[in-house]
Formats: sequence, C-alpha cells, structure tokens
Amino acid sequence: MLRKTKANILLWLASSFVSMFLLGSTVKAATIANWNFDSDRNRLDLTTDENVQPRIQLVPNPTRLVIDLPGVTLKNQKTNQKLGSGLQEIRLGQFNANTTRIVITLAPGYILGPGQVRLQEQSPTRWSVQLPKLVRTVANPIPIPVNSPNNDSNLFAGVVPMRSPMKALEPQIKSLMAKYSFLQTGMFFLDLETGNYLDIGGDRVFPAASTIKLPILIAFFQDVDAGKVSLNEMLTMRRDLVTNGSGTMQYGRVGKKYTALETATKMITISDNTATNMIIDRLGGATKLNQRFRNWGLKDTVIRRLLADLRGTNTTSSQDLARVLALLVNNRLVSPQSRERALDILLRTVTNTLLPAGLGKGAVIANKTGDIGFLIGDAGFVTMPNGKHYLAAIFVRRPYKDPRGRDFIRQVSQLVYNYLNQPNQVASNY
Repeated sequence: MLRKTKANILLWLASSFVSMFLLGSTVKAATIANWNFDSDRNRLDLTTDENVQPRIQLVPNPTRLVIDLPGVTLKNQKTNQKLGSGLQEIRLGQFNANTTRIVITLAPGYILGPGQVRLQEQSPTRWSVQLPKLVRTVANPIPIPVNSPNNDSNLFAGVVPMRSPMKALEPQIKSLMAKYSFLQTGMFFLDLETGNYLDIGGDRVFPAASTIKLPILIAFFQDVDAGKVSLNEMLTMRRDLVTNGSGTMQYGRVGKKYTALETATKMITISDNTATNMIIDRLGGATKLNQRFRNWGLKDTVIRRLLADLRGTNTTSSQDLARVLALLVNNRLVSPQSRERALDILLRTVTNTLLPAGLGKGAVIANKTGDIGFLIGDAGFVTMPNGKHYLAAIFVRRPYKDPRGRDFIRQVSQLVYNYLNQPNQVASNY
C-alpha cells in the first residue's frame, strides 16, 4: 500500500462522497495562474500564485469530482473545458468570495473505476489530481435486436435476448471440468450485446454464502428510490445483529451508529456480515426480502437465516444472480442513479481472486463473491476494454478450503473472456 505523505495524499472513494482533507496552514489570497486537464493521463494539473489548501469531494447524480481552493479567487481564466469520452465537462467558478471551485463532471453512463483519487503536491503552488480509470457502464437498457423474436420466452430476465449457446466454448469448459472432476459446479455467462450464452448447471442450487448480499444491495437501493430508506439515516449496530465471519464491524462497540450508505457499502466491499444483518433488518427482515426476490423472478434465492451462514442454508443459483444483474443494468429494478451507485459499490469489492483473476488487462468487473470454506462463488457485470459487456456467475463446491476451487473459477473466467474477446466470435455463433 502506498504510504500517506504530505506529497502524496490518497483519497479513497465512497459512492456518494469523498471525505474532505485539509492540507497546509492558513494562506493568503491567491489566484489560479494556470490549469489543464491531460485526457491521456486522466489528470488535472493546476498552478496558483500563492499557497493553497485543496479540498475534494465526490458528488453523485450526476457524478462530479468537486475540488475547492479556499483563499483563491478566479481572475481572467478559461472557465470550462469540454472533453471527449468519459468526461462531460470541466468547469471553474467562484463558489464564494474566497473560494474557487473546479467541477469535473463525468459523462452519462460512466463511473469512476476501482482505485484512488490522488491529490499530489508538486510544490505549495502546484498540484495534480489523478483520477482512476473511467468505467463505461450500460447507459441505457440493452436494445433488443430487430430480428429477435419478440416474446418473453426468448428473453433472459425479460430484458436480454437469448440467442445461441457458445458451442465453440463448451468443449473447453467441459474439458476443464473433467480435469477438476472432484468439484461440483454451476455456471452461467451471457453476452449482453449478442445474447449468446454459456449455461452449464446454471439453474443448480447452491449455498449462497456472501453472494446473497448482491440481491440485498439491490433491494436496499429499491427502498432508497421509493423513499423508504435514506442514504444518510443512521443505523444502530444492535447486539442481536452482530456476528462473526467476514467484516470488521463486529469488533466495534455495540450501539455504534453508521449511515445506511456506509453500512450497505461495507456489506459489499469487505463483505461485512454484521452490516448485512443490519441491512436485512432495516429492509423488513428475511421474509419480506424473499417475497421481493420471488417478485423479481428469482427461483432459488432464499434467505433462511441471518449471517454468518457458515452451514450454507441460504441458497441461490448462477442464473438467479445473473438475472439480478441483468435487471439492474437494464434499469428494471432501480433508478439510473441508484444503478450507478450500486455498480460503483460492486466495483470496489476487495476480493479479486475469483472471476476478476481471469479477466484481461483493462477489463473491470462489478461483482460480489462468497466463501464458506466448502463453497465459493462469484457473480458480476464485466466491462471489456472494447466496450462489450457480459454477465458472469459461477459456484463451486469443493473440499474444504481447497485452493483448486479458486483456480478452476479463474480458468473458467479466462476461457470465457478470451472467447468473447475474439474479433470473429459473434459471427461464429450464427
């Protein structure tokens, strides 16, 4: 991990804001001498004629990175710069009498990828703001091809055309399965642009482990959209909700309060079990959530007990989790704003040893993993460097903590990615 120094402050992104940092001491009035955004490096450089104290925050809807320069006034400077793909605009303005504000607005359908915003001091009057990679999400629902039969029986989750099996890929996957014959697996992959799919035991029911947190997250944002839950409301960590297993909240003081957004974020990024129980409780309990899952068309996703569910009584399937993701990215469950928030959180899942480990350079995945020793699973929405998107979901039942289960998922992920990355892959399926 990079060390925090005065010359290099790392600002970790939250989905709705970045904590403000105050650098340096009291400054005199200053003006901006020069500023420029390097689109090749995804970096903003600025120079002032006096010392400054930059403050940064991330604001959603639309996603904007806001940089305030206290003690700086705006004089005779260009006030905006339009950019290409990924960034919609960079604009300067006088926020108040003593503060200049720089606003970097992301283009619709883009979010900040996993990583850090780095605020780097070159000198007391020269600063750079390095953005992480901009990730293209599905800005609009996937259009149904004109020549696709227009009936729900040919649509996965009612939104994505089911076209052709990935027949050229199946022998490779089944050969790998034979090599790992001691594993029990189920998987489902779906190309969102072509509708081509790989379904090998996709409807097989498995213990959900922490992948159950994916549909819970979407239910959370549904209630945010409905006005039933506020992102900033405070949730109390009650003793009956504290549990062991993954996460750090269990080590905190009973009675401590967290915002709903912070709790939901911890539920996904560090797979916090206590946070999950707090969200389940806030959404009305398992029975109500199970009913909602059924309303979404999930056949196998059931919460039978609170976390930590180390015996695997909560269940789901690869198809169910892919269905949740298909509905999410097509705006069928939550608003576009909540979709972007949910994807931003899923992009910051810290465990990257399963599906992410098989992806090519430049690809990103918004995903949720699960691990209860004898079972591991992962489900996610993949964005490839060429702009293609696909859904991926896989479960593996293995000998307890056998690392070969992880290796199998990584190799499956790599085979699917390489297959979809072939230039002639689409044509070969017709």
